[in-house]
Amino acid sequence: MSRTPLRFKAAVVGLSFLLCPFAHALDETRFKDANGDLVADAPTDASKFVDPSTLIFAYTPVEDPAVYAKVWDDFIKHMEKLTGKKVQFFPVQSNAAQIEAMRAGRLHVAGFNSGAVPLAVNCAGFVPSAIMAGDTGSFGYEMEIITYPGSGITKLADLKGRKLAFTAETSNSGFKAPSALLKSEYKLEAGKDYQAVFSGKHDNSVLGVANKDYDAAAIANEVMHRMVDRGVVKKEQIVTIYKSKTFPTTGYGYVYNLKPELAKKVQEAFLTFPWKGTELEKEFSKQGVTKFTTITYQKDWEAVRQIDTAMNVSYQCK
Repeated sequence: MSRTPLRFKAAVVGLSFLLCPFAHALDETRFKDANGDLVADAPTDASKFVDPSTLIFAYTPVEDPAVYAKVWDDFIKHMEKLTGKKVQFFPVQSNAAQIEAMRAGRLHVAGFNSGAVPLAVNCAGFVPSAIMAGDTGSFGYEMEIITYPGSGITKLADLKGRKLAFTAETSNSGFKAPSALLKSEYKLEAGKDYQAVFSGKHDNSVLGVANKDYDAAAIANEVMHRMVDRGVVKKEQIVTIYKSKTFPTTGYGYVYNLKPELAKKVQEAFLTFPWKGTELEKEFSKQGVTKFTTITYQKDWEAVRQIDTAMNVSYQCK
């Protein structure tokens, strides 16, 4: 299957990276936002609706996609029952590949990580509509900067001259939030005051610190907690030196031009999924997750958008 890569660039805290375009304005060459909710409206021309025989679903990139194919199997069967469609799990290898797949029309339903949600909304027409939550409807995760015992790093100022792992440029907790924090509050800039490396995924960053490949890493703590629960790393291999306020976690939803009746069924699949006894429950329940609840991009991603604004990131969708 051929791919047309997304092309974009941005200057971020003194470094130049290849990024996907962001957040405050939709790609107006492709999308409309008549109601001002910051996400793409469904097409007004019914001939432009997408009604595939097979729905393609992708979860945010993880170290071992095969593990999560099994985790999501019960949910996929539930979605198949409600939508009347076959649903195929698509194991993506990177945030950019996931966004590109939806932008190109090859991905219909997805869970994008928190930092990638604005990119998916603005450049791929993603409509976030659900999120994992606890019984009371609470949701979220924290960004942590971690190191290993005996590293000599006990506070953020100690990162000067050391190697800090980020995950990917699109990640809120794996890049954007920690970069903004280190520059604004500690005057530490990547490439100047510390060495920045990119692991690709939160799992890789956690493993890299646990195995002492990186001096420190910025990660989403929900990923780290699941890795500890599965025995991939041991709690005593990790030391946290910073923990942020709570951010929204992975946002789930569908592409804007999905046939409205089908989009409604997709949303229903998230909100009516019976968690008890499923692989999803086994994977996420230790973090207090018991259900999906509704969200809106305009309200629930405001803090993430503010971080990007503070970093003066500019984007062009091409």
